[in-house]
Amino acid sequence: MGRQRGPEAERRRPWFVRNMSASRARGATSDPGHGGRRRAWVELLAGRVKRQQLGPEGEQKVRGSAVRLLRSHLNLGDLVLEVDGPPREPLCLRRLIDCDGPGAHTDLSSSLIGSALRDQAARLGVPAAVLSSQVVASGLVQVCEADAGPPPKVLMMPDQRKKLSSLFEIAQNLLAQSMFSRLSFCQELWKVQNSLLLEAVWHLHVQNIVSLQELLESHADSQAVVAWLSRDLRLLCEQTEAPCQHADVARAMLSDFVQMLVLRGFQKNVDVRGTVEPEWMSQVAVAVLERMLASALEALAAGIQEGSAAHKAVSCWFSVFSGHMYRSIISTESPKRFFCHTLTQILTYKPVLKVSDAVQMQREWSFARTPPLLSGLYRRLFVILSPEELVGCLQEVLETREVNWQHVLSCVSTLVICLPDAQQLVNGWVSRLLAHAFESCDLDSMVLAFLVARQAALEGPAAFPSYAAWFQAAFGSARGYHSCSKKALVFLFKFLSDLVPFEAPRYLQVHVLHPPLVPSKYRALLTDYVALARTRLADLKVSIENMGLYEDLSSAGDVTEPHRQTSQDVEKAIMVFEHTGKIPAAVLEASIFRRSYYLSHFLPALLTPRVVSTRRRERGAGSAESGVPVGVSPKSCLPSQLPRVPDSRAVLIESLRRAEKIPPSLYSTYRQACSTVREKPEDAASRREVEPSCAEEPLGLLTTALRELRASVTDPTQHDALSAQMAVISEQLRSALGLSEDDSDVEGAPVQLSVRAPELQPWEQRVVDLLLTSFCQNLMAASSVAPPDRQGPWAAHFVRTLCRRRLLPALLSRLCQLLRHQGPSLSASHVVGLAALAVHLGESRSALPEVHVRPPTPARGLPVPELFDILLPCRTQESSALCLKFCTAAISYSLCKFSSQSRDILYSCLSPGLIKKFQFIVFRWFSEARDPPSWEDPASSPWRPLCLPSADWRRAALCLWKQRTSRELLQREGLRLTYRDWLQLELEIQPEVDSLSDTERRDFHQWAIHQHFLPAPSATGGCDGDLEVACATLVDVLMDFCQSSRSYDHSENSDLVVGGCTGNRDIFSRLQEMAADLEQGPAPLGHAAPRGHFLFGVFCRRLQALARGWDVASRLQRQRELLMCKRILLGLPPSVLVGSPRLEQLAAPDCNDFFHLVNSELRNFSHDGALTHDITAHFFRGLLNACSRSRDPSLAADLTLTACQTQCPLLLTSALLWWPHLEPELHHRWRRCSQSPLPAELRRLQEAQHFAASVLSPLAAPSTPGPAWLCAAALHFVIRRAGKESIRQELGQLDGQGEELLVFLFFFSLMGLLSSHLTPQAVGSLKALDVCAEVLGCLQRKRISWLPLFQLTEADAGLGRTLLRLAPDHQVRLLPVAFYSLLSYFDKDALLQEDAFLHVAVNMYLKLVGLFVAGETGAVWTPAHGGELQAQGDPVSLITNARLFLLQSIPRCPKRSFSDVAELLGASADCDPEVRAALLRRQQAVLDPDLCQELRLF
Repeated sequence: MGRQRGPEAERRRPWFVRNMSASRARGATSDPGHGGRRRAWVELLAGRVKRQQLGPEGEQKVRGSAVRLLRSHLNLGDLVLEVDGPPREPLCLRRLIDCDGPGAHTDLSSSLIGSALRDQAARLGVPAAVLSSQVVASGLVQVCEADAGPPPKVLMMPDQRKKLSSLFEIAQNLLAQSMFSRLSFCQELWKVQNSLLLEAVWHLHVQNIVSLQELLESHADSQAVVAWLSRDLRLLCEQTEAPCQHADVARAMLSDFVQMLVLRGFQKNVDVRGTVEPEWMSQVAVAVLERMLASALEALAAGIQEGSAAHKAVSCWFSVFSGHMYRSIISTESPKRFFCHTLTQILTYKPVLKVSDAVQMQREWSFARTPPLLSGLYRRLFVILSPEELVGCLQEVLETREVNWQHVLSCVSTLVICLPDAQQLVNGWVSRLLAHAFESCDLDSMVLAFLVARQAALEGPAAFPSYAAWFQAAFGSARGYHSCSKKALVFLFKFLSDLVPFEAPRYLQVHVLHPPLVPSKYRALLTDYVALARTRLADLKVSIENMGLYEDLSSAGDVTEPHRQTSQDVEKAIMVFEHTGKIPAAVLEASIFRRSYYLSHFLPALLTPRVVSTRRRERGAGSAESGVPVGVSPKSCLPSQLPRVPDSRAVLIESLRRAEKIPPSLYSTYRQACSTVREKPEDAASRREVEPSCAEEPLGLLTTALRELRASVTDPTQHDALSAQMAVISEQLRSALGLSEDDSDVEGAPVQLSVRAPELQPWEQRVVDLLLTSFCQNLMAASSVAPPDRQGPWAAHFVRTLCRRRLLPALLSRLCQLLRHQGPSLSASHVVGLAALAVHLGESRSALPEVHVRPPTPARGLPVPELFDILLPCRTQESSALCLKFCTAAISYSLCKFSSQSRDILYSCLSPGLIKKFQFIVFRWFSEARDPPSWEDPASSPWRPLCLPSADWRRAALCLWKQRTSRELLQREGLRLTYRDWLQLELEIQPEVDSLSDTERRDFHQWAIHQHFLPAPSATGGCDGDLEVACATLVDVLMDFCQSSRSYDHSENSDLVVGGCTGNRDIFSRLQEMAADLEQGPAPLGHAAPRGHFLFGVFCRRLQALARGWDVASRLQRQRELLMCKRILLGLPPSVLVGSPRLEQLAAPDCNDFFHLVNSELRNFSHDGALTHDITAHFFRGLLNACSRSRDPSLAADLTLTACQTQCPLLLTSALLWWPHLEPELHHRWRRCSQSPLPAELRRLQEAQHFAASVLSPLAAPSTPGPAWLCAAALHFVIRRAGKESIRQELGQLDGQGEELLVFLFFFSLMGLLSSHLTPQAVGSLKALDVCAEVLGCLQRKRISWLPLFQLTEADAGLGRTLLRLAPDHQVRLLPVAFYSLLSYFDKDALLQEDAFLHVAVNMYLKLVGLFVAGETGAVWTPAHGGELQAQGDPVSLITNARLFLLQSIPRCPKRSFSDVAELLGASADCDPEVRAALLRRQQAVLDPDLCQELRLF
């Protein structure tokens, strides 16, 4: 051997030690000092180097001897397996061999091996490359067999890898010297393929010794190659998932093998090296991949258990379909073609099921029921393939191949669940299938369209329209696919008829109840099919007639059990009745057309016996009222309780009974059963104890599913599996609540929620608590790993699962209990979790129904996010603290969650009310927040501190307040806290439990009004520095608050001014202070401006916004508004009513605004021609105060009161009514401002009062001191206070006083009569009638015409208009009642002679009939008057007597009475034809006396 190879011998253990004779080798290597360990030849020579010094000739001689020795004992097999031992110091052998230094050689071992191989090949006469390949192959087999034994292995042990590394190093050197034949090497390996480990093949591949492709191509039998590689790949999958230290090596092997197979099997034309791809290799690669997938699908079909070796192997193989595995070859089309081929193989695997089997079994193949491994494989395939490619692949396979229907339909379910765009694509695909089916009568396309549509519909309306909706859309209109011809109709009904034996009952019900639209001439086709379907339903013992009223036909599940569907119908009917106040139309229709179900199912469920309650309970529709919980048999349920005040259920039952929709015997049995159950409450209690829980098992499954979700939430790599896990949770939730399969549809009637007393069933509360707890825990766990914006979509998916139609009311009720009633007991994690839940509910607001909130707030529709504004009040310190925590968490979460998305999405997720409450509380509690914000402070997000167990909410709130992003949010229009918002929130504060003391609260009010909101521009919610605007806004908000139910929620006495809550009075005190500032401020430039006009502007605007009408509701609403106006006026200085004249002017105070308010509004709620004492006294106080600031107080007062006579006479009559109480105060106030006597107009009122008193005294009455109507009003009030049985004598003293006095007195008496009818507290109606009768008698005796009083109009000038301004409009409308109430007191002969009599009598009669038809006469005959009105009869008797009087009087009227009868004839046409005929007959008689004579003769 050459000199150049000597020095490299030191690098390895000497290969020639084991090649000498056995005896010499054993002797040479025995070393007792080393414990019997065999010693290498280098070690044996180490000690001799120093003792023997050779010269050049001796050294050459030794070298030659050594070479001859080695050649004679060479063993090539052991030669290539020499492995370096532990590193040690170089021995002297290196120096012996390598005398020329390290640069004089290359690799000693490889050179020696090469030289030996060449020598051996030369002796044997074979090529050195072939011999080298055989030697290396033999060595490789020896390495693989070193650990041979069961079970079969594909991975190596560490010592095997070490030997293999040395062997491959030699092989690579041989390749470099062109002394290695890959083909021979492969052929040698195939001879011992059963001993070959797959890891060794992988190392050959990755170290570029022999690629896998070369190895596979060298075998002639492709089937054997496929079998060998498939077997080893399965073993590799099993060992990859097994716990071992070499899992990374196994995964790398699997990845490389799969990439090579995919690239070689699915790459067209040219491989990576540019050579033509052999067809053989492509077939082998495809065959291996197909066999691997087939074995996995076979294992799934056999039902492998989770955790088993087979399950792990399948899971490992399916993991190769992850997209990241193909990153190195993703630029090619190979992965996409491979995925398409895989999907095709899945869909066509063992197509043993028929179409009829698919029709019957497809419900079992929904997404939630598909094995997770298979659905996970689908999802991985969907990553590479676009939705269009997926649908195209499905369509191509279904049109050209026999398919496995289970795999096809489960793939459709996964497709519509996991891909957001799939619904539109599947819908289009189905439409194309239907079009093709009807165009060519293709049965296969028809079957496929129905199967795909039904399968997609199984996943709920969020993924695809319900089957009922799809069927109606496809065939329920004239534009349906079947409407083109008779042939298409026949094809459709033939297809549907063929499906009947295999159909589920639910689909048959859809076809029968929502049949295809068929022209009348082809109606027989539909009739035949319906008969067939009904027969099939009868065979299945499913009755169309006994279907529920609100049964959900869109679900493909089994037909609901009768008792469960009936209980759902009862709940729905109660909810509809509660919402509309009418018996639901479905109930009425069922009572007529479906009496079997109505009588045998619905009514017994509705009339479930209930115990009479000992306390008042409020229940929402569909909760505990139903008496029968969902999923529990009625026989096993306890009777619920009858509330003292009838609830919606009780009122519905009573309404049905009155409508004769409940048989008397059944109703009687119901009442008797209620009494019986009440007498035996012990039995009910005992039944409750033994009643088993029917939801334990589903709750356990739901708990398990939620626990598995938590593990995925904290693992970012599992975010793509969230959809599948949420589908499983949805399925378990449906089972736990007994919901239908299509209950995820949240559209429909609004949710009814009682905020004051929310209630839900115990099993509903258990489920909701479980879900809420899981959400909070998941959020905290996820937040400990990543911020919200990197937590994936799990929270949004979770909330969408909560928003089911049947679950949402229970969820909102529980949130109401937790936040509004149990808020202080919530922990920090609870608050954070519920706040995040509220954010995601806001994200889904467009898909959620409105919430109708019952007391304490009005019943009105609210979006779900705005519900939290009601659930989180700020009245007390505790509630404000909870609100601050919740708002801080919600805003922080949303800012972090949607930081990278559009601001509009962020704003839509938050309730504006909560954002404003956050600003309100921060302003209120933190004085540092009142300073201008520092925009330079970036302030980090407070979300992270909130997730800690001990969250510092004060620091978090201030941190959020200072954050730039939150400041931008708070300044956005609609989210900024405005002056109006601040007032509304501040009015709700209860000072007795406020966090601020009285002094702190007043200081805060002063800062908020005068420093913050008053100077702020109106564009940002301020007042532009205008104090009047601030006052007007405060008044507006104050009136809104006092009329809303919020003011009644924290105090039984909610009157703002008179004994209202202290918090309200604090704000009203601010109004009084600002009003005083306005009054004492500088006068406007120029002419004097009226004081207080802004207040009347507010009143006028609000009153104009109210509906005008004579119905009770409109009148009560307006009366309540006016009551608040009056109370605010009474709480402010009297000068608000009366503008003060300037000292240098003689003009009267400006009272026009107040006069207008009295004439237009207050007059209509006055009684007996007068206002109440408080507002009357307030006006006169203001008048005297204003006059005192005038240069001539008496003149100013006289001018004002003189204007009152024509502009607002009601104020003067009110003063006369309350004069005994008013006079002392007026004298006192006048003496304080002037030493002169009372002004002349005040003295006139005093004299009118004295005149009225003298009429009732024995002394002779003086002459009338002033206007007759004023004296008549005073006399009327005095007579009313006196309460005499008869005033005939007093009326006699009025002789010589003038006719006008009696006429006006009669007018006031008429108003008093009507007031007695309308006001129960007024004087008795019989006494008022007697007074009117005596005044009327006096008028008739003196021949004074009184009929003009019944002809007054606004167009009348003078006294007519004055009198109309003294009476409310509704009393003027009721004058016909007063007119005909006095019918028995009329002097008929005298009346007939008056020209106006006929016109007045007929006009009053027609108006009386109109009042009766409009129902306005009911206000006159009220039960409050007891038997007083029985003597006068009822409205019908009054109208009958009036009509008889007219018919008797018309023929006797003189000719001059018919001068304007044409107007009466036109008005009476629709009211009373007989009166009209009498008028016509009398008119004709007047025009033609002869005709009248002929009529008499006839």
